[in-house]
Amino acid sequence: MKQLIECVPNFSEGNNLEIINQITDAIASVEGIKLLNVDPGKATNRTVVTFVGEPQAATEAAFRGISKAAELIDMTQHKGEHPRMGATDVCPFIPVANITMEETAAWSKKLAERVGAELSIPVYLYEESQSDKSRSNLSVIRAGEYEGFAKKIVQPEWKPDFGPSQFPAKHGATVMGARDFLIAYNVNINSKSVKRANSIAFDIREAGRIKKDENGKNIIDANGNEVRIPGKLKGVKAIGWYIEEYGVAQVSINITQFKDTPLHIVFDECCNSAYARGYRVTGSEMVGLVPLSAMIDAGKYFLEKQKLSSGVSDAELIHIAVKSMGLDELGPFDPNKKIIEYVMNEGLQGQLIKMDLTKFADETASESPAPGGGSIAAYAGALGASLGTMVANLSSSKSGWETRWKEFSNWANKGQKLKNQLLALVDEDTNAFNGIMNAFKLPKNTAEEKSTRTQAIQAATKYAMDIPFKTMEVAYECFDLVEYMVANGNPNSVTDAAVGGLCIRTAILGAGLNVKVNAASFKDENYKTELLGKVDKLIADTEIREKAMMEKVKAAIEN
Repeated sequence: MKQLIECVPNFSEGNNLEIINQITDAIASVEGIKLLNVDPGKATNRTVVTFVGEPQAATEAAFRGISKAAELIDMTQHKGEHPRMGATDVCPFIPVANITMEETAAWSKKLAERVGAELSIPVYLYEESQSDKSRSNLSVIRAGEYEGFAKKIVQPEWKPDFGPSQFPAKHGATVMGARDFLIAYNVNINSKSVKRANSIAFDIREAGRIKKDENGKNIIDANGNEVRIPGKLKGVKAIGWYIEEYGVAQVSINITQFKDTPLHIVFDECCNSAYARGYRVTGSEMVGLVPLSAMIDAGKYFLEKQKLSSGVSDAELIHIAVKSMGLDELGPFDPNKKIIEYVMNEGLQGQLIKMDLTKFADETASESPAPGGGSIAAYAGALGASLGTMVANLSSSKSGWETRWKEFSNWANKGQKLKNQLLALVDEDTNAFNGIMNAFKLPKNTAEEKSTRTQAIQAATKYAMDIPFKTMEVAYECFDLVEYMVANGNPNSVTDAAVGGLCIRTAILGAGLNVKVNAASFKDENYKTELLGKVDKLIADTEIREKAMMEKVKAAIEN
């Protein structure tokens, strides 16, 4: 599964479209980058660019954008309302999918080091990339702004993390780091009152509200600071406003730590606050993009509140999330346009798992050697996981088994995860085969070319062994699911679980054949011997478990 990073560089130019376009063209020139948004501001004289890609591509795109900005933007002539310290003022990296914050921070540091070394731009790390928390806050680093930074940079405590310790007047300095994804989210209430929307905002936001005395005056502590009553939700900023276009007041919210304070919890707390004050939330609105995980978690949350299995497809979970939070109240919520991962995949061609059943079968039956046995083995495993998951969901909703819904929901969630892994391996096995074909096409006219070609063939062959072995491992995990369903699931569906087990057996044995055929031409004997030993053990264990499962099925049918 692809790792995805979102990058949101802020460039100190918001008026000259020619310069802005050259910067964004440089970013978009990197293969694998999806440019999501370009938002120029005239008053701030600043453009916020948002793009997504795998880490290597995102880092390269950011470097090209920063390089072009340094070339085209003259900070000695810059004026604008927004604080800034350089041509690229700030460049945050945000983990989006299948990547940790620590890994994201590491990529931001690589970029910072390269920018400092190759572009001679002073770079300061911030947020999760900065180990010195006394200088991890953006506003603290940027204090003094461009005009005051020539004096600030020479102070020992403000030596840049990378790059020169002299302030370059033309392009200034920049700040880079990793931070959490920010979800911009509005909640609608059945009122036009900004005051009422603000009352909810003050209840939920981390900063809370200023404490007042019985006369309505702000309470001041001994140090002269306003005393605050903390709000309920960590990492949440909020304020109320009125949207004339829709005729409703909204609570405008920024969720800066959505993993700690999930989207669905923010929605529910708004509902609770509104209800306690005599009004109600009618729906909500997503501003910009949202990570898939936030929607999936919300769908599971609302299904579990209903004591229903949350082990359903991503599409169903998204549908439940949209309807539960009223995300389509003010306009359609199109997952392909609102969910980052789906925006990234839009327009991709050639993905086998996007085909319908007939087209997939036709493609398999064609004279093309791919998809072949490895992809079909992975798909058989996915079908096996799907059947086991189906039985888990049927068991969760079985009449008379109401107290067991959570038990089977947990199994269904495991099944969905395994199914998704195996579906990804359908395409990856074909990609591995194509990798071998591409390696064989490399030139071999010189000794150097022959050596490079041989190394590429061996690397591709190793990958073409590793992928079907991964299929074997994931498919083998599915046995726990189908065995449990045969023994404990809805008895009316015992044969469905059994067919799932047979599919899983086919996946493991079929993928094992693919490992062995590719191993025949692999030269690293130690690696090959160790891997084939694992393959044989998995196959032997599979035969034992499949036989035991079918004996239980036979007994269940006969009884």
